[in-house]
Amino acid sequence: MQTSMSSTRTSVSELTKIALVASLYVAVTVMLSVISFGAVQLRIAEMFNYLALYHKRYVIAVTLGVVLANFMSPTWILDVPIGGLATFIVLLLCRAVTKNIENMKVKMVVTALIVTASMFTVAAQLTIMLDLPFWPTYFTVAVGELLSMTVGGVTIHLLNKKLNFAK
Repeated sequence: MQTSMSSTRTSVSELTKIALVASLYVAVTVMLSVISFGAVQLRIAEMFNYLALYHKRYVIAVTLGVVLANFMSPTWILDVPIGGLATFIVLLLCRAVTKNIENMKVKMVVTALIVTASMFTVAAQLTIMLDLPFWPTYFTVAVGELLSMTVGGVTIHLLNKKLNFAK
């Protein structure tokens, strides 16, 4: 009975953390929707990508947040499935690439570069849906992503000192 109760508590705790991060991603993206979508975007909620480095549960949490937030996108028809799948793959890739790196700051830099490079998916969607030129759109989206990840990296690093995201 003790084991069952403990695993139930863990499951509820895990689901709660996933739901909390997913809802925070959606809330931040929707609150700042003016700058969260389009060829020039600064999606501040992208800082939550770093949480995947602390625990695998956050891969699901951030992916779910992206999927839900992308329903607000003007290009939602592509943004929901492609953005969700791209986020899931990129976060798994970031975990795999950084798993043997000890220094969290180095892990974060590597993650920022991978996530920023992956913005070709957003540029491709905007090119298809809004007939925007690919390379300039990729540039502006990638710059916005790098800025979000840089500011977000500092924020997550400082928050982790108080909250310990690995737990």
